[in-house]
Amino acid sequence: MSPSDNHNPSLQAIATLVDSSLSRLAETIDREGFYPVDFMRELGQLGGFGATGADAFALDLPRQIAITTRVGSVCGSTAFLVWCQSTCAWYLQHAPEAAVRQRYLDKVASGSLLAGTGMSNAVKHLAGIEKIRLDARRDGSGYVINGVLPWVSNAGADNLVIVAAAVEGGGYLMFAVEGRAPGLELHPCPDFSGMEGTSTLNLRFRNVAVGADNVLAHPDQFDAFMARIKAGFVLGQAGMGFGVVEGCLKTLRESNVTHAHVNALLDDQEADLQAELLALQAEAEALARQAQAGAVAILPVLKLRAAASELALRAANSAVLHAGARGYLMRHPAQRQLREAVFVAIVTPALKHLRKEIRDLEERQQHAEAA
Repeated sequence: MSPSDNHNPSLQAIATLVDSSLSRLAETIDREGFYPVDFMRELGQLGGFGATGADAFALDLPRQIAITTRVGSVCGSTAFLVWCQSTCAWYLQHAPEAAVRQRYLDKVASGSLLAGTGMSNAVKHLAGIEKIRLDARRDGSGYVINGVLPWVSNAGADNLVIVAAAVEGGGYLMFAVEGRAPGLELHPCPDFSGMEGTSTLNLRFRNVAVGADNVLAHPDQFDAFMARIKAGFVLGQAGMGFGVVEGCLKTLRESNVTHAHVNALLDDQEADLQAELLALQAEAEALARQAQAGAVAILPVLKLRAAASELALRAANSAVLHAGARGYLMRHPAQRQLREAVFVAIVTPALKHLRKEIRDLEERQQHAEAA
């Protein structure tokens, strides 16, 4: 969070919760795969996902990025959960179908209902990277869903997930489904090297009925809806990267208390990383305000998100090297930060995905200018 945020009582309360509660859990989350349900609910009660009071919701995207950053400076896994939750609220806020908003938005925004976004496969499919894994066929006013999503985070029997499917006859559907829906099976994933505390599950849909009141966007609404929400989806993840960088800067400062004389010979010093971080944060805030207004160009958004990944990777490598042998201990924060930074660079849209979309957009622009 920026220094000006210290004068915002709600953000101060969130910072206090992170320092008093999450900091004690970070190693347990990372090493034991602990899923911090209570923290997430407390964060929601403080407005950590956009809730502004009883039955009220007004997501401020720049503020949300600042909250995710503050959480990520202590625990990258939990920052990812915060992004999942707040992004589901973002989807619901902009859903063209009113029934699903009325049914779920207040609960998701307040954290009383935890929610995961399973849009990775659909986003990669739309970028021409992989085939879509869920199929839908119409059934009256609703749909029947089949297929498998291998990795959906912040998922669970008591949680909501928001996903997309290809509809028989053409187009795509975006919908919400509760973890206990008949025909939906939740299975554990293979062990990950990190992010085990994110309740990431394999979701198998076998003739899962989705009623009209669980549909965010029907096929004729889908393209416009994706165009509206994509920038917020991507920019929200910048907070994860920024948080990892802030955690790494803390590691650099602590390491320099005793080893500044030799650490000065390393690449990527604290002052340089800090300056790059502040520049990216200022750019992210400006883009987030545009995205919230629904008037942002996607190319600079993708470039910002890629830059956040690249900076997190550099900062994490620097943190390990500054810490030296201690940074090679599993219990040292630098080891966790290194794995968290890699995750920022591989979670959809991954760095290679971002570079593909950036290249494709720039090529289309060049062709349009030459025509």
